[in-house]
Amino acid sequence: MQPTLAVSVPGTDYHRQLIACQVACPVHTDARGYVRAIAEGRYEEAYLIARGPNPLASICGRICGAPCEAACRRGRVPRVDADGHFVAEDRPLAIRALKRFACESGGWEKRDPVDYWKNLRQAAPPIAMDAEELAAWIKAEAAGRVEKAAGQPVAIVGGGPAGLAAAHDLALMGFRPVIFEAERIPGGMLALGVPAYRLPRELIRWEISVIEALGAELRCGQSVGEHVSFAHLRREYAAVILAVGAKRARRLGIPGENGPGVYGGVDLLRAVALGEPFQIGRHVVVIGGGNVAYDVARTVLRQVAWDTARTAARMEPGTGVKLVSLETLEEMPADTQEILEGDEEGIERLGGWGPFEIERGANGEVTAVVFRRCLRVYDENRRFAPLFDDNDRIRIPCDTVLLAVGQTTSLDFLAEGGEDIKQHRPGWPVVDPETLATTAPGVFVAGDLAHGTKLLIDAVASGKRAARSVYEYLTGRRLVPEATTVFLEEKRYRRERGYEGVRRQPIPTTPVTERLKGWDVLVETGYDATLARREASRCLDCAVSPVFDGSRCILCGGCADVCPTRCLKLVPLQAMERNEELEKLVAALLGEGIDWTQQSAILKDEDRCIRCGLCAARCPADAITMERVCHHVEWKTL
Repeated sequence: MQPTLAVSVPGTDYHRQLIACQVACPVHTDARGYVRAIAEGRYEEAYLIARGPNPLASICGRICGAPCEAACRRGRVPRVDADGHFVAEDRPLAIRALKRFACESGGWEKRDPVDYWKNLRQAAPPIAMDAEELAAWIKAEAAGRVEKAAGQPVAIVGGGPAGLAAAHDLALMGFRPVIFEAERIPGGMLALGVPAYRLPRELIRWEISVIEALGAELRCGQSVGEHVSFAHLRREYAAVILAVGAKRARRLGIPGENGPGVYGGVDLLRAVALGEPFQIGRHVVVIGGGNVAYDVARTVLRQVAWDTARTAARMEPGTGVKLVSLETLEEMPADTQEILEGDEEGIERLGGWGPFEIERGANGEVTAVVFRRCLRVYDENRRFAPLFDDNDRIRIPCDTVLLAVGQTTSLDFLAEGGEDIKQHRPGWPVVDPETLATTAPGVFVAGDLAHGTKLLIDAVASGKRAARSVYEYLTGRRLVPEATTVFLEEKRYRRERGYEGVRRQPIPTTPVTERLKGWDVLVETGYDATLARREASRCLDCAVSPVFDGSRCILCGGCADVCPTRCLKLVPLQAMERNEELEKLVAALLGEGIDWTQQSAILKDEDRCIRCGLCAARCPADAITMERVCHHVEWKTL
């Protein structure tokens, strides 16, 4: 028999890596934990698990890019028919929407911020995997395993998600964080870049008030470099965290770009958020294919609808918004839901075209944009390297162009007091990837400055990491999480009836005709308890696994026969491709020099396993048990 099966041998971190949603989350939220809590009706526990590592959990429940969903194993489980033939892959859980439900269901978002902290400490959140940082810190502090800081002041430049997350953790550690926010309202791009139809403004204010209740101070309308110098911050504060974010729209560098009628998309979003006047025409072209481009285009639609309703005017033929991107529909970086909702609302989408020139009339007004065919966006190494066909062009008449092709930073305020901060190029400082320290002592970065423009949850993660680095820099002590891993047998393991056949529950939304009636009409209305529990029941509970005791196995094959997804296979050793790792395992279990043709093994395909427990129930020799991996974390300082 020729070996044909490639196998891997599980390592010590194997079961932790199986919980793919948690591994994918930048702050390692135990999504599986709160989803299963929802499925079982334990809503307050679900919130505590979600909130533990994430001070902006409620906001993430509305707008997170949800890398956990992209990694969800449910989305990789093959659906097969009665004959075992592949039909399609399932869809991942709606984890983000379930987080929103967890945050709303317990009424936490409506509590007084001071009472919130009292209740949270009394609730003693459960330790959920190794991510329940808040609970672990509170318990470590009470037990005297960690030493709080002595109240040193720390300046944070920028009040966006990275700055807020840093302030939250610094205050929890005993510092006095002070946020300097240039805008007159806090929240950074949460408030100025995310439309109100996706994220309610009162939710932002509530989350910030909770952080302030911890002891963080927020100074809005304080622009570093204008109202206070960076040199002053370095003199008066023990450390400084730069979390200014990438708020400037990137330009294209094409003819006709400079002049009236061409704006950055983020400038439009900011003006709308602040209620400032912003002149746009009736024929708008948005250039870009990401989520920001859709935020811009959908905001323009609401502007047009509002103006039309206010003036009782009929919309001109062809009035509306065209969104033009380099990427085709399959390549567009925008979330699928954004694209679908944009289509519902009337955005005209043109993919595979790159801007070549903006045409202007005799008086300098925008008249059209000329695009050329984009043959490819990325090269063979997946690097951005668009290739165009100059002989294939289209001309789109318009009077306004909004650019949503990326954003950049501005660190002009470093001119006074930041001369020792080296920069790769203007606006991007040299940063230690582990500590997020700059080349200047006591100056750290978070958010876009740390990793470029990424997701909201990445900004939160970097803010938390910067806070830890400040703790170590100012106290000379290192924060160390110690995790203990145990496996607990689930003797009465059960699953919801028919959970394997439940399809993803659509997230309820407001009808299209109602959405466009106002800036802040929420598009997603969210799950009710019935839908949330049904969707949560789809979770495969990846912390639970069947564990096989080879000394008990009688090679009957019953486990493989009963498996509904055929994830188990009983094979002779000689059918497997031999490698050093496998040979070491076989030698350790069976001894050196054994005859591979006379030995057998059970193989398991994790992508197919749905944790139904039928294998354990079927085994006549009790060789299979369903066991849950649990991690208990304790913080201490060294």
